[in-house]
Amino acid sequence: MAAHSERREIDEVFKALADPSRRRLLDSLNARNGQTLRELCADMDMARQSVSKHLAVLEGANLVTTLWRGREKLHYLNAAPINAISERWIDRYDQPRVHALADLKHALENPTMQKPSFVYTTYIHTTPDRLYQALTDPAFTKRYWDLTFDTDWTVGSTMVWDNHGAIIDDPDQVVLEADPGRRLSYTWHTFTPELAAVIDLSDDLLAAFAAEPRSKVTFDIEPAGDAVKLTVVHDDFETGSKVAESVSGGWPIVIAKLKTLLETGEALNIAGRGSRVEAELVQR
Repeated sequence: MAAHSERREIDEVFKALADPSRRRLLDSLNARNGQTLRELCADMDMARQSVSKHLAVLEGANLVTTLWRGREKLHYLNAAPINAISERWIDRYDQPRVHALADLKHALENPTMQKPSFVYTTYIHTTPDRLYQALTDPAFTKRYWDLTFDTDWTVGSTMVWDNHGAIIDDPDQVVLEADPGRRLSYTWHTFTPELAAVIDLSDDLLAAFAAEPRSKVTFDIEPAGDAVKLTVVHDDFETGSKVAESVSGGWPIVIAKLKTLLETGEALNIAGRGSRVEAELVQR
């Protein structure tokens, strides 16, 4: 059942990519993520209604995901289906080229402070409650993320991160939202010398990371037939953020490991494709 659903999803992606206008829309989002319909129409030589129809096809194929910010509906390129195609159709045939084709971090980064810097949507064959448990239960997080959280998961509670034995304790590491089976949000961890030693982070990069404002991550969970739609938003980055640059290479791998663990019960062994720093950030 899961294999049939996966084939159907990949077929939808290929169909969506077959149209040059839709590829042009993806190119536009690749160049500047988080655009409104009006902004996308400005780059297209077609009526607003036609652009909306193309966007609907791309959303249906999970190539584009949307978020509301106030009254604005923002469109983001979603790398999950492209990564899936890369792993299935490219990795096994030409490994050197996959690194260039699958490096979508620039499509996942947005330098504008008012808009999310990272948005990633995937579908997992599980239940909302099971997915929420996998995001919060140390027995799960240790297997696919190699870290655990010490918190009671109530809004306002502090969070102590255990990353490879580096204990990261800071009063500003807090739970922002906790709605089991629906939504989870918390502030990102502090960058400490102890953590830097564990992940072999250079002094210069540690200083750059530590100097940035604290970001936050949000997990939105929605039922989707016999699956669950998971949207991960990591935002509150400053312009030119080094942390945003790094986590954009790590999040897709963390999510892939989470998906595999929930669907198969087995941990997925994936090496990072980005820089050493990005590979290390996968573990957070």
